Amino acid sequence: MHLPQCSAAVHTKDEFNSKVKTACQEQRTGTVGRFKIAKVIVVGDLAVGKTCLINRFCKDAFDKNYKATIGVDFEMERFEVLGVPFSLQLWDTAGQERFKCIASTYYRGAQTIVIVFDVNDVASLGHARQWLEDALKENDPTNVQLFLVGTKKDLSSPAQYSQIEQDAIELAEEIKAEYWALSSLTGENVREFFFRIASLAFEANVLAELEKSGSRHIGDVIKINSNSNNVYATSKKKQSNCCQ
Repeated sequence: MHLPQCSAAVHTKDEFNSKVKTACQEQRTGTVGRFKIAKVIVVGDLAVGKTCLINRFCKDAFDKNYKATIGVDFEMERFEVLGVPFSLQLWDTAGQERFKCIASTYYRGAQTIVIVFDVNDVASLGHARQWLEDALKENDPTNVQLFLVGTKKDLSSPAQYSQIEQDAIELAEEIKAEYWALSSLTGENVREFFFRIASLAFEANVLAELEKSGSRHIGDVIKINSNSNNVYATSKKKQSNCCQ
C-alpha cells in the first residue's frame, strides 16, 4: 500500500510502515480514528495564498477577492486512511506582522507545520526560515512533520519557476521538509498534498499509539470507497459535492 504521492514533492518515504498496515488490518489503532485529531498549522508571509490553499481543498473554491486573515481561522476535515477514519484541524494563521503574537499562541500542539511561499516572490521564500523558527518555538522539533509549499504556480512561466524551484528544494532538504508546488486557482496538486499530510500524520499517530501499552481495538469504522487511482487516504467532506 503506497502513500499518496506527487512528482513535485521531495519524498522522504513511499510506503506505509508495515506495523501501521498490520495494526489497521487488525483494528489495533487505539485512539487513532474516532478520537484522534492532528493539528496542522499553515504559516507564511501576507498574501502568499495560505487561505486560498485551504479553501481550495476544504470548499473547492477560489476567491479572487482576497481578504487578509485576522489572527487565525481553522477548518476541520475528515479522511479515511487505510480504512480508518482520521481528522485534520487546519489552522490558517495571519501573515501580517501585527497579528504575529496572536497567531503564535495557536502554534502549540501542532503535528504538522506547512510553510507557504509564493513561487513568484523570492522574498517570501527567504522568510520561510523565520516562519519555521517561530513555529518551532511552540513545538518539539522532533515531533512535527514539515512541508514547504510554493503557491501560485499558475502565474509562473516554466523558466521563472525553475529558478526558484532549485532554491526551494535546497531549503526543503536543509530543514528536512517535503517540498510541494501547487496552484490554488487550478487546483493542481492541492488534493494530493492534503492527502499526503493526512497519511503521514495518521501513520505517525498509529506508531505512537503502538508504542503505548495496552492499545485498545477500535470498533466499526465508517467505510468510504477509495478512488480508482489507488490512493489509500480519502477525504470525507462536509459537503457531498466538495473536492470529489
